[in-house]
Amino acid sequence: MKQMLIHGQSDMLQTAIMQESKLIEFYMEKTAVSGQLVGSIYKGRVVNVLPGMQAAFVDIGLGKNAFLYIDDVLHPNLERQPKEKPVITQLLKVGQEVVVQIIKEPLGSKGARVTTHYSLPGRFLVYMPHADYVGVSKKVNGEQERGRLRSVGETIRQCGEGVIMRTAADGESSDSLQSDLQFLRELWDGIETRAKGMPAPSELHREAGLVHRLVRDLLTAEMDEVWIDDLARFKEMERLMHIMAPAMLPRLKLYERQAALSLFDKYAVNEQLHKAFERRIQLGSGGDLIWDQTEALTVVDVNTGKFVGTSDLEDTVFKTNMEAAEQIARLLRLRDVGGIIIIDFIDMEQQGHREQIMGRLEQLMRDDRTKCQVVGWTRLGLLELTRKKVRDHELSPRYETCSACKGRGKL
Repeated sequence: MKQMLIHGQSDMLQTAIMQESKLIEFYMEKTAVSGQLVGSIYKGRVVNVLPGMQAAFVDIGLGKNAFLYIDDVLHPNLERQPKEKPVITQLLKVGQEVVVQIIKEPLGSKGARVTTHYSLPGRFLVYMPHADYVGVSKKVNGEQERGRLRSVGETIRQCGEGVIMRTAADGESSDSLQSDLQFLRELWDGIETRAKGMPAPSELHREAGLVHRLVRDLLTAEMDEVWIDDLARFKEMERLMHIMAPAMLPRLKLYERQAALSLFDKYAVNEQLHKAFERRIQLGSGGDLIWDQTEALTVVDVNTGKFVGTSDLEDTVFKTNMEAAEQIARLLRLRDVGGIIIIDFIDMEQQGHREQIMGRLEQLMRDDRTKCQVVGWTRLGLLELTRKKVRDHELSPRYETCSACKGRGKL
C-alpha cells in the first residue's frame, strides 16, 4: 500500500509519502514563499566574467548573483558542442543580457546556479526547446515500449527541439504525449515573448507550486490513495487531477479530522520524522546508525549495537549491514542529503557479502528521484556515494540548530 498524505495549514503545506506504513519521502513548502526556485526562469545581466573559472556571475534579481558555468552556456546536445571548449569571454560579456534557468537553489552564502539548457517538465515528458534530441527515462521497462516512445518523440517534436519521455509516459497514447508537448511549447513561447519585452533582471517563469508538482511528478499508478485534510487544497488537487490524471480521481479522498487525531497523527508521520532526524537511529534488529552531517560531507557509522545474531559473527555483521543499507537509502531521501556520503559499514571478511551490500544499495538508490551514484569501496573499506544537492532541505523551517548543544541535537 502506497499513500500520499497532504496536510494543509494556513501558511504551509506538508506532504508525506508512505509505503507499507513507513515514511519514505517528505515535502514541505511555505505558501508565502510561493514555490521553489529550481526550474524558474529569469532574464539576467552578466555582472562578472571569470576566465580562470570558466564561469560568469549573473544578476537575476535575487540579491546574490547566480553562477553560470561554461558547460551550461554551450549547446545542450553534446554532439553539437565544439571539440575544444572555448574561453568563456568568447561567449559572454559584462553587461550582456541572458535568459537563464535555476538548476540549484541558493545555499548558505552561495547564489543560485543557473543554466541556458532550458527544460519545462510536463505530466508525461520534459520539453527542451533547443536540445535537439529525444530521450527516454531509464525507469521505463521493456525495449519495445522504450522504442515506441522514442519513435513518438521523434514524430511530435519540431526541428531543433528536444524531449525526454518521463516514466509516466509508459503506455500513453501519442495523442496524450502530443497534447502535453503542445502545452509546454506554448508555455515556452510565452516565456520568449516576455523575455523580449521585459528589462533585466526580471522573472519570466516561476516553477509550479507544491500541489501542482505532486500531481505532475509523484502521482503515478503505484499510488493507491491520496488523502488531504484541507478542503481548499483538496479542491485544487481535484481540479489538477481532472486535467492531468483523471483516471486517478477515485483514489483522492478528503480526510475529516477525528477528534484530536490529525491526518499525520493517524499515520505516525511526525513520530517517524523525529526519529529520522536523530543522530543515533535504531535499527529493527538492535543495531544502530550514527549520522553526522556537514555542509558538503555526510558520514554514517553502522554498529551492531544490541544485535548478537544467531549463528556466526560474519552472518551477524552481514545481516546488520544489509538492514543498515535499506535504512540509509530511505533516510538519504527523507533528509534530502546532498554531496559526498561515506558509509562505515561493519567490516566483512567475505568479498561476496561486500558486493551484495553495494548491489543492494545501488538497487535501492534507483528509486530516488534525485541523481545518485554509488562510487564504490575505498581502500579503507568505506563505501562512497554522491547525491545531487539542488535546494535547502524542506524540513529546515521545522528544525533549527540548538543554541545549547551546537548541532548535536535538534529542536
